[in-house]
Amino acid sequence: MNEVATLAFVFASLSLLTLGGGMAAYPELKTLAVDVHHWLTLPELDYLFSLGQLAPGPNMMMVVSVGALVAGWPGAFVVLCAFFGPAAVLTLIVGRLWSRLRERRWIVVLQRGLAPVSIGLLLAGCLTFAKGALTGGVTVAIGTIVFAILLRTSVNPAFLILAGAIVGVCAFGTR
Repeated sequence: MNEVATLAFVFASLSLLTLGGGMAAYPELKTLAVDVHHWLTLPELDYLFSLGQLAPGPNMMMVVSVGALVAGWPGAFVVLCAFFGPAAVLTLIVGRLWSRLRERRWIVVLQRGLAPVSIGLLLAGCLTFAKGALTGGVTVAIGTIVFAILLRTSVNPAFLILAGAIVGVCAFGTR
């Protein structure tokens, strides 16, 4: 199978794992893009994912960069359609059904069952990302401090991102 077709298959399947947000698909994205297909290294994936978190709009737009790195503009376009298309169609269908069926008991049960699944997927994504991003004392300290500040205050995360960037440049230079 050529790379563009492989990108389409991989990212269409990842699209359906985004229950709870893009972080839910991160562990499988890491497995497929880094371990199976060797399209990226783990630091490259972490870098792209971090940029996606900083950019305005959907944070998972970073997957388009993976497609571009693998197969140029055709890869970028295919990944864009494959990753966002299935989830958009599924959301449209479920959204229309949900409003008609929301009073049914099984819908309430389904909602109660999906919430913990979303949390589990999100936590798995966070832990997978942390394994690649927290690589030493400085990065662990930055992550711990930011986590503690966010739990205890209502500070704007943009300030923490800026502070983390400044600490990172001071600690690691601009290499």
